[in-house]
Amino acid sequence: MTSVAQPPSSAELTVIQVPVSDPLVKPLLRELGDEYSSRYGKDAHAELARYPDGEFTPAHGGVLLLLLERGEPVAGGAFRRYDETTAELKRIWTHSAHRRRGLARRVVAELEREARARGYRRIYLTTGPRQPEARGLYLDTGYTPLFDTGADPETIGPLPFEKHLSTHVSTDIRT
Repeated sequence: MTSVAQPPSSAELTVIQVPVSDPLVKPLLRELGDEYSSRYGKDAHAELARYPDGEFTPAHGGVLLLLLERGEPVAGGAFRRYDETTAELKRIWTHSAHRRRGLARRVVAELEREARARGYRRIYLTTGPRQPEARGLYLDTGYTPLFDTGADPETIGPLPFEKHLSTHVSTDIRT
């Protein structure tokens, strides 16, 4: 018999805001670094160090969120101030043992909600050309590609997306 991972109920998940230095963030950073390195080469860990940790704090217009299940981080993501009206999503992550459960979709929805609450009207992000799962996530969640979707992603480089946030706040966060 084949089992299919069931999406967690909202009651099973807790969303918390944490600084990058919080020990609960270590699995996120470790797995992202490993994932980037496996897809782009050993220097990919530098991508995680590109932005100072402070850019992901409320004082600088950013945030880092984790989804916890029974106290353990299973997914997370962050945004930083891109400009006065735009938040830039970064570090979208789902723990390798918890993929295919809709957790990344939940993280993106939570980040959008938080960005909207902070007055941002637009979200911008890029994902790597060797991350078809991320590309699919953003297309499926209403992001507009700012590149030719028919072109070979390897010829484009980072794939940019944007989404304009409505002033209406949806309470429908599907997992």
